Amino acid sequence: MKKTIVGALVGAIIIFLWQFLSWTVTGLHRQGAQYTPKQDSILSYLSTQFSEDGAYMLPSFPDGTSMEDQKKMGEAATGKPWAQVYYHKAMKSDMGSNMGRGFLVNLVMVWLACWIFSKLNGPSFGTIFLSSVFIGLIVFLNSAYTMHIWFQTKDINAYLIDALVAWGVTGIWLGWWMKKKS
Repeated sequence: MKKTIVGALVGAIIIFLWQFLSWTVTGLHRQGAQYTPKQDSILSYLSTQFSEDGAYMLPSFPDGTSMEDQKKMGEAATGKPWAQVYYHKAMKSDMGSNMGRGFLVNLVMVWLACWIFSKLNGPSFGTIFLSSVFIGLIVFLNSAYTMHIWFQTKDINAYLIDALVAWGVTGIWLGWWMKKKS
């Protein structure tokens, strides 16, 4: 039990630190949050178009649209511009709460991995390390890469690097900490 708790806590710190570095110091995700000098006029215009916070896919269709009409609208939109807009009426800078929630998510993820590793029969450093890397790849493929398939996100390589570095370094830690002692 102690190995799982300590492993999860240190692993969560490792992932949290990598996430901080990835999104700040390294600039890996800059392509996914590009700047436009027209941001003030775009935001001003959007505030006249959206009445509530939400995620909008443009073009889209209203609820209740028949499959036939959806198909026609899709064909009419082919080759034309499209956008995803995550609109919020007011920016909230609550970094403390967001960071706390992010760390808690990391703690749960790594605790789940540690629980799995604790159920293995005498796992070696290599088994735990490779399993951690595979967990990172599964997370990447199921989330970031699947979104990239549908929405052509620009920072897909950054998410792959995140998965490999965060879970690889965590795997080194967990492999050392949780391996079966001879």
